Amino acid sequence: MNKKPTHRLSFARIIGTDEEGNDKLGSAREIGAIWPRGEGKGSILRLDHIPVELTRHEGVLFVNEIGAKS
Repeated sequence: MNKKPTHRLSFARIIGTDEEGNDKLGSAREIGAIWPRGEGKGSILRLDHIPVELTRHEGVLFVNEIGAKS
């Protein structure tokens, strides 16, 4: 069984807007990981940190596959 996470979760806060009204994001910070469950039956999401802005919908959550090429 693979005991390493398959994905990393990062969160970037909204820090303002640009001249066109689009959200500007701050630097993304890693807040958790996704771990595979046994026998391929889904995954487990573990958050090490929950930014208050996440609960207020004031940012973006990124899910990045570990080992994926950019």
